Amino acid sequence: MATVTIPKKEYEELIEKKLRYEYLRDIMEGDIFASPPTRGVDDILTAFKATRRYNQKFLKSLKEGLRRSSYFRI
Repeated sequence: MATVTIPKKEYEELIEKKLRYEYLRDIMEGDIFASPPTRGVDDILTAFKATRRYNQKFLKSLKEGLRRSSYFRI
């Protein structure tokens, strides 16, 4: 096996690209067209709020979008 020397920055870029590729491959191997586990708008909103990552404007927009969706109408 031959030894190849590359700059550290290039090495880090290659590692990052490899990790991204593996992540995407794992996602694509799963069933990406499966239905969401719940149709409950309130359940979904509660889960998003629990993460504390989303502001009220986004949560309001999400709620409106879910309510307009024909999939989440019961």
